Amino acid sequence: MLRVSLLALGALAVGTDAYMTAGLLPQIASDFHGSAATAGQLVTVFALSYALLAPLAQAALGRLGMRRTLLVSLAVFTLANAAGAAAPGVFALAGTRVAAGAAAGVFMPTAAAAAALLAGPERRGRALALVLGGLSCGTVLGVPAGLLLAGHTGWRSALWLVTAVGAAALLGSALLLPSLQTPPPPSPAERVAQLKDPRTAAAVLTTFCQTVAGLGLYTYLLPVLEAAGTGPGGVGLWVWGLGGVLGSLAIGPLLDRIPRPGLLTGWLLAALALVLAAIPLVPGPVWLWPLLAAWGAAGWAFVVPQQHRLLAAGPARGAAALALNSSATYLGGSAGAALGGAALAAGLAPRALPLAAAGCAVLALAVHLAGLRYGPGPDAPPGSAARTVPRDLPATPQQSP
Repeated sequence: MLRVSLLALGALAVGTDAYMTAGLLPQIASDFHGSAATAGQLVTVFALSYALLAPLAQAALGRLGMRRTLLVSLAVFTLANAAGAAAPGVFALAGTRVAAGAAAGVFMPTAAAAAALLAGPERRGRALALVLGGLSCGTVLGVPAGLLLAGHTGWRSALWLVTAVGAAALLGSALLLPSLQTPPPPSPAERVAQLKDPRTAAAVLTTFCQTVAGLGLYTYLLPVLEAAGTGPGGVGLWVWGLGGVLGSLAIGPLLDRIPRPGLLTGWLLAALALVLAAIPLVPGPVWLWPLLAAWGAAGWAFVVPQQHRLLAAGPARGAAALALNSSATYLGGSAGAALGGAALAAGLAPRALPLAAAGCAVLALAVHLAGLRYGPGPDAPPGSAARTVPRDLPATPQQSP
């Protein structure tokens, strides 16, 4: 799993970069003598580039093959962060965030597909969980480390930290990652056409609704905790993040033992809805911290069985479906943040936000269950009707000549 670990290291750099920028905004605004609102658009452009530009970039790079796509996207991501660390102004910095977001959006789904190929079907769950674990560790380890460094030496040093981690992952991948032979990737039109498959469309819509609930509420976790009277909200962020790391790492071995990703997805969505609904009802932090950990665990673990199901379409179509799913993740998080902000502006109490998020999680569960009704898929038992896509990826990666 050494090669998969290199992909996880790249995911660690992406996770740190994606979640750390919000904490750097006050320093960036002060350095460039701008407003916090203007600096806040750096988060927006990264998310939109990840969601909207990455599928187009992946289609353009896909002709290079999976290995070269990984190396090029990781190189662009690393160079973009280095350029951001040296940016002379906020608009130049915004340009680097566009490049970093698009490159990150290419790297993450391609890394997941490559990890599944490298590990083979019997260890696919562990491989996907390892890559996701790198991403979640970025929130728990990378973000605090970057913010701590920025507090002593300035915000630019935090981007240099991301650059160093990305460069290490790039060097290791260039030396050790084998060539992976895959069919030509679908064109952008073919990617969109995949949404005509009701199972793929349902999976992507499920992801969108789930991230509206989970990541949208996470944006306002601090005011929710303050309304609950828990004291310093930063503790809650750590508890949520630690739960996410444990959930993302534990789900892989479980999925390998119980190869029913659709079933696990349903249970995780149900657990997420129950946990979010319970948050406003608990009397204090003694009960709230376990709920936050469970929320983080269920939210992050959800990603692995979703990826597992989408990869059943095969190496090329599966990677394209993962790109659509990644776009849905960032669009859902952005939509959740916007809806949460609008609800608070309209007078909704912060303590009521988890109930609204729980409703979105229930909607995600309903969409997921509806998608399972469209005939047999990756979870179908032996002897069921023929599938429209193959069940498994190759057992071992194909070495290109």
